[in-house]
Amino acid sequence: MGTRLYVSNLPLSVTEERLTTKFCKFGGVLSVGFDAVVRANRRAAFVDMETGADAHRAIAGLNLSDFDGCLVSVYLALERVQRTS
Repeated sequence: MGTRLYVSNLPLSVTEERLTTKFCKFGGVLSVGFDAVVRANRRAAFVDMETGADAHRAIAGLNLSDFDGCLVSVYLALERVQRTS
């Protein structure tokens, strides 16, 4: 299992392929998926990197960088907590 990143403030034109290409420069990418909460406008995504070292390289290289005119934020994703009701 890899290390999950959360990427926000993405341009509306972003695709999974373009995100994969951008993140592959920093290590292995296991998967890319758009956040279901903001899927309608594709402004945020999850990127699963192969290792923690790959994830930290991606954060260092891409956080607060320009992506088609948008200043993107890249950081470690928080663990999802299961609610019991």
